[in-house]
Amino acid sequence: MIKEPLKEYGHDYLLERLDENELKFRCFSAKFNTSYQIDKKKIKFKGQTRIKKDSVIWISFSPALGIEMVRLMITSDSIFYINRMDKTYFMGDYDFVNQFLETRIDFDILQSFIIGNDFQFYETTNFRASIDSREYKLSTARRQKMKKYFKKMEDDKLVLIQNIWLDPQTFKISRVNIKEYGKEHKRLAARYGNFIELEEQLFPSHIIFDITAEKKISIDINYSKLTLDNPLNFPFSIPKNYKRIE
Repeated sequence: MIKEPLKEYGHDYLLERLDENELKFRCFSAKFNTSYQIDKKKIKFKGQTRIKKDSVIWISFSPALGIEMVRLMITSDSIFYINRMDKTYFMGDYDFVNQFLETRIDFDILQSFIIGNDFQFYETTNFRASIDSREYKLSTARRQKMKKYFKKMEDDKLVLIQNIWLDPQTFKISRVNIKEYGKEHKRLAARYGNFIELEEQLFPSHIIFDITAEKKISIDINYSKLTLDNPLNFPFSIPKNYKRIE
């Protein structure tokens, strides 16, 4: 831990260090143990996740005895979901995730939160830099997706109020939160810890997500058996006897 006063830097310098030290990967896989708490109800389960960068996020949930309960596959514009407990499936758009999290997100935001990187496809021009609790802090009140990545199907631009805290030694994200402009009572936050070396890079093996909306949701994740850039497949087939839900 740095005991001396931190040297002040501008937002451009901090964003450059953040970019230099983010996780570089083409494919990512890991197993995890997690607890999911909504209000006072807590559920613990295991699972595995696989990511092909900017393309697909695949997650399998197994509550007990290694038997898969739920499989989830997320692409840039679609959500696919199988529930093996009640033999149902879902195919649709991001309304599914947004209803679950009670706030709007897109693939870039979701991928970045999972691996502890900053958003790739959002503007960085409106940040301001400061020092907070012996960490560097980047803040912006109006962060928007870059025009070249804005899809015609999107009804309106997602404008974010965002804070990012950086470790002063590693320039890795230690905390981050976002609020949607105009809906400040809803917040998505993450805390990153227990950084380990992964292919000569640092990765947070412990992540806590906190979602504040009509209900409070906390997701505590511990990763293990992490790999980068190994060949991956993303199996997702729907049994014929499963019923589609809307």
